[in-house]
Amino acid sequence: MKNQKRFSLSPIALAVMAAMMFQAQQAQAQAPAAAKPGDTPDKVEKVTVTGFRQSLESSLNAKREDTNIVDVIKAEDIAKFPDSNIAESLQRVPGVVIDRDAGEGRNITVRGLGLDFTRVRINMFEALATTGGTDSSGGANRSRGFDFNVFASELFTTLTVRKSMSADVEEGSLGATVDLQTARPFDYPGFTATASLQGRYNDLSEKTDPRAAFLISTRFAEDRVGVLLSGSFGKRNLYEEGFSTVRWDNGGSSGGWCAPIGVTANPNTSTATTCGPAAQGVNRLPASAGATDAYNTASNNNNFHPRLPRYGRLTHEQDRTGVTGSIQWKPVTGTLLTFDMLYSKLDATRQEDFLEAISFSRSAAQGGKPQTSVLSTGYDSNGSLLYGVYNGVDIRSESRYDELSTTFKQPSLQWEQDIGDRMKLTARIGRSDSKFDNPVQTTTTLDALNVNGYGLDFRENSRMGAITYPFDPASATNNPLTLLGVPRVTTGTQPATIPNTTTSEIRIRPQGATNKIDTGHIDLNYELTPAVSLKGGLDYKKYKFDTFEFRRVNQNDTIFAPPAGTSMADLTTTISGFGRGLDLPGGTVTSWVIPNLNAIVNAYNIYCNCLQSGPAGGPGDYTLSSITNGNARGNNRKVTEEDTGGFFMADFSSTAFGYSYKGNAGVRYVKTKVNAIGYQATGGGTEVQVDTDYDDWLPSANLAVSLSKDIMLRFAASKVMARPQLGNLSPGGAIATTGNLTITAGNPYLQPFRANTFDANFEWYFDKNALLGVGLFYKDINTYIQQLRTNVPYNQTGLPLNLLPANFTGEEVFAVTTPVNTKGGPLKGIEINYQQPFTFLPGIWKNFGALVAYTYVKSEINYLISPTAELTITDDLLNLSPRSLSGTLYYDDGVFSVRVSATSRDSFLTRVPGQNNNDVEGKNKTTNVDMSMSYKLTPNVDLTFEGVNLTNEANDQYISSSRNSPVVYHVTGREYMLGVRVKF
Repeated sequence: MKNQKRFSLSPIALAVMAAMMFQAQQAQAQAPAAAKPGDTPDKVEKVTVTGFRQSLESSLNAKREDTNIVDVIKAEDIAKFPDSNIAESLQRVPGVVIDRDAGEGRNITVRGLGLDFTRVRINMFEALATTGGTDSSGGANRSRGFDFNVFASELFTTLTVRKSMSADVEEGSLGATVDLQTARPFDYPGFTATASLQGRYNDLSEKTDPRAAFLISTRFAEDRVGVLLSGSFGKRNLYEEGFSTVRWDNGGSSGGWCAPIGVTANPNTSTATTCGPAAQGVNRLPASAGATDAYNTASNNNNFHPRLPRYGRLTHEQDRTGVTGSIQWKPVTGTLLTFDMLYSKLDATRQEDFLEAISFSRSAAQGGKPQTSVLSTGYDSNGSLLYGVYNGVDIRSESRYDELSTTFKQPSLQWEQDIGDRMKLTARIGRSDSKFDNPVQTTTTLDALNVNGYGLDFRENSRMGAITYPFDPASATNNPLTLLGVPRVTTGTQPATIPNTTTSEIRIRPQGATNKIDTGHIDLNYELTPAVSLKGGLDYKKYKFDTFEFRRVNQNDTIFAPPAGTSMADLTTTISGFGRGLDLPGGTVTSWVIPNLNAIVNAYNIYCNCLQSGPAGGPGDYTLSSITNGNARGNNRKVTEEDTGGFFMADFSSTAFGYSYKGNAGVRYVKTKVNAIGYQATGGGTEVQVDTDYDDWLPSANLAVSLSKDIMLRFAASKVMARPQLGNLSPGGAIATTGNLTITAGNPYLQPFRANTFDANFEWYFDKNALLGVGLFYKDINTYIQQLRTNVPYNQTGLPLNLLPANFTGEEVFAVTTPVNTKGGPLKGIEINYQQPFTFLPGIWKNFGALVAYTYVKSEINYLISPTAELTITDDLLNLSPRSLSGTLYYDDGVFSVRVSATSRDSFLTRVPGQNNNDVEGKNKTTNVDMSMSYKLTPNVDLTFEGVNLTNEANDQYISSSRNSPVVYHVTGREYMLGVRVKF
């Protein structure tokens, strides 16, 4: 069966059902006899709701009491969140979907608006934590998006998703503001302590790792002082395995294939086909009808092939440490001082091992595919490759090793002061500091040239191409994969490169990014009457972003023959057991030889920047470079934003026409000053610095009307803004002053994204702890940002004149490709939220309950697809899944608790237009299933069991809306966690 997915939930489901039935039998056996007429009970038993049901009840009460449109998630118990990952808890909220990296939630999208449009606050202070990921998941995060996987879930007690804006909440979000709250000592009545220990097992890597957490809190000095300390530590070791292609390219666009003898030009393009010389191993096919047909079919511009078909294993190792501390002090009545400290450290290594064919990825400038002959091939009617057999294919074993770390620190101080009976002052100051460092990112390769008989077949599985090799890539003998240097000549000048010849490589690319936010806030709340209060305040925020990247120059010509006394066996190793979690086609390679990085480091001393002496910029120049390297220059940039603002707001509550209501209305003003630094290519990297500013008036209003004690209507309207993406603000780029006058650069003069938003919610609390909610939302995005080419006089670009040659005046008109503000489009949708404990059922069944959330979103954004013509594609916002659904079925009787949760999101776009002549790129639909169980062994001891990603859902990325060609199809395995929690 094509694309069959293994589903291993059945044993878990049976275990859960058996546990439920056993618990039901125990409960029925222990149930007291029915009371007889006239009996007098000795005492009335008090029922206290705990665990998951308590979390739901507390969350629902917080949602109901808030004036704004919010969704709240509460911890089940002390240092115990409903999910092992914060992002995975957030996906239960209607309108929130997540994106995963290495099998766990990393970023969120709210109501179709991606990670750049969601603000995150920790303890009321804006924060931005970023880390690194695989290239297929976005790589190093240099955006405004928050990486939730930096933090352990045990560090937080409450998550609040603010979907409507009010003037007292700082600006910067088009989607939502997410508040994360850590524990404080006055949250607990007195001395409180808890500890937990889990073992985590991954069925793909077959490794078990520890996870632990603790919290201790106490009060003293007549309850005027409280101190709390919590911490967590967890290791995570896993494999990520599958098939990938990087992208797909059409037949003649890369310069054509090696034509059979007698065919001199590609009939579908104007590109002449010149096959490589026989001396380089080219096996040119003799003229025949079959060979010519195969060549013509593969060369057709309507037919697409993978650029880099490959199998891969990624080995992830993570250590995550988190600590929170809090001191609260009430020196006198009406005064509260709170000091919070949050520290989190994510250390990781990642090794990516691929076995790939690189011939299909050569651009026309690199000679296309002039050494690769098509023996036989077939394509689907939509232009997607079905199968192909080829001669003259260059095979590569590529190994990349990364060391990554993110250190996040946030100290903050808050002062709350009552002034009389009707006024309250709140002031806070704090800093959030996130530093991501990737000091080691090194790629090494083994290569084999012009391999004949390479096969690729998608007919049995469209997501996992069957790759066949004419040799055993794991063999210690007769294996053409080797360290391949530039061929040496005995006389004359040594060429730096030889056309269409692939040499082995060393690529060294250290990088990092720092985000620092200093925040100050003060507000005064005055109760004008019991029904009206006035609130005003001032805010100051200074945000600094700094990112760097280095790359080694002349990455080819770095590996030569093994040093004396060293054999190839000394410089290589082998991976094995590939594909345990995949439905691999028969005969698939499961083991192959890879470079041994440690051995290569020792043999060639590659980190010394002195591999071989030579002139700067020529063969043998191995110094690391940043601004002088065009490929790295764009990631060397800085942005500083200084935001000064204030707000005024009125809160009110009253009754009218027999209905009670509450609400707020106000306005926020903010002025943003921007300093952006980037590097232009002129002079090998010239620093360009630009200052600019803009301001916004942001009115907002919220109204909640109680039609009865159980039915509430909510309305909200506001004007919102989100600041431009950090990458678009850099003034760096390249200027061409000969031939066509062109500039490619960022745009520090960008205005923010701006939108008018409207919400209407219906909430029916039809039973105790039950809700049926329907929310409608509309966002008119009137300012968007896209790339565009325009003709502009140089002196209107904002770039300094000293970047031009001396004979230029600045009035010359340049073709400038840069991000610009464009009209956006409408976004609208509906959210449905259902929660209910099944207390209406008899006996044991009353302990069951369910949660269901559904969201539908539609947007219409006009994407420019040509830099020189006003051609557009009207499509969804990037990262927008039109439909998302989550559901949880749970059982909780206070002693035994179990729940099974499933979340599903539609496919979504990640790039418009797509690369290599494709219309779009995106990710396919996903469905994830998790479960959790706990048993209260004693009032203070719980046994726990959790299962994550029980369906082993794949990260399935695609290119082309018509072909849905696979770009990445990776799995990370199922995870099971068994543990114990103790309270003191």
